[in-house]
Amino acid sequence: MIYFADETTITVSAGNGGNGCVAFRREKYIPMGGPSGGDGGRGGDVIFEVRRNLRTLVHLRYAHNFKARSGQDGMGRNMHGSDGEDAIVPVPPGTVIKDAKTGEILKDFGKSGEGRWVFLRGGNGGWGNVHFKSSTNQAPRTALPGKPGQSVEIKVELQLMADIGFVGFPNAGKSSLLDKFTNARPKIAPYPFTTKIPNLGVLTVGDRDIILADIPGIIEGAHEGAGLGIRFLKHISRTAALAFLVDLSDDNFLDAYRILLGELEGYSADLIAKPRIVIGTKLDLPETTGRLEQLAEALPDERVVGISVFSGEGIEALSLQFLKFVMDAEQPGDRDPWTGAPA
Repeated sequence: MIYFADETTITVSAGNGGNGCVAFRREKYIPMGGPSGGDGGRGGDVIFEVRRNLRTLVHLRYAHNFKARSGQDGMGRNMHGSDGEDAIVPVPPGTVIKDAKTGEILKDFGKSGEGRWVFLRGGNGGWGNVHFKSSTNQAPRTALPGKPGQSVEIKVELQLMADIGFVGFPNAGKSSLLDKFTNARPKIAPYPFTTKIPNLGVLTVGDRDIILADIPGIIEGAHEGAGLGIRFLKHISRTAALAFLVDLSDDNFLDAYRILLGELEGYSADLIAKPRIVIGTKLDLPETTGRLEQLAEALPDERVVGISVFSGEGIEALSLQFLKFVMDAEQPGDRDPWTGAPA
């Protein structure tokens, strides 16, 4: 069974500071050597680190607690305790860290671009008794305990970083198109829900790489949690544009786009504001004859194109349109889709 953990709750804890030491010099010829207790070491930090080779949060599924090591206690002869080892939490690009109780966003690795973030600092080590020597107290027996490290429950969410998000009902041809464009090699079969996790692929147009995301099939009622529900709708929130794939061999092809758009609108109004294109798939099948024209007539306000992954019809033109979407998102305005020059 394949698990895709796109969100999980974990507890992270910084290390405690080590305790200060009470000690005195007791050497052969120094009978009254005075205090020599060292300071405790600092507790380890909790650090989130972006790993480019990670694509899911499945590695956090079985490790719900990340705790940095505590600092070592101080020792005699003014020896300080060693600092505690940091707790490193690896996360994939596009990860969002939230407070588990309030939902407040603490860190968004999709926006910051940072690869390393210190979330919790370890507790300071306590002072040894050497710090408390004074003219009136030559033999202090006081030392401070280390400061405790903070422990926080957080929610970790993943939002895939992609330029174009494929949206469509199960078996609409999303995985086949991704396979045609890229070397992603998603699982493909003639039955619904073959894709269990989002697949990413890189389409190269000219000298430009475009990241494509094949989102698992949406069904009617997805925004209310039906099927795979909103677990995967969130992954297309950062795309530059959306590609709606409509299976022209399905007798209900004229209703597909309306239902898909309604599911996205029910989840987030921002999604339907994104640039989009409607792609009629499987033009090579005999039962699709004339249906692309019917789809275009039913959607006069939308950009409608047809493709066949099998024959290659419409594939090159579609790749140029994807490039234009990405370039427009970076610098709005009409530009030539191949050279990037003003049209």
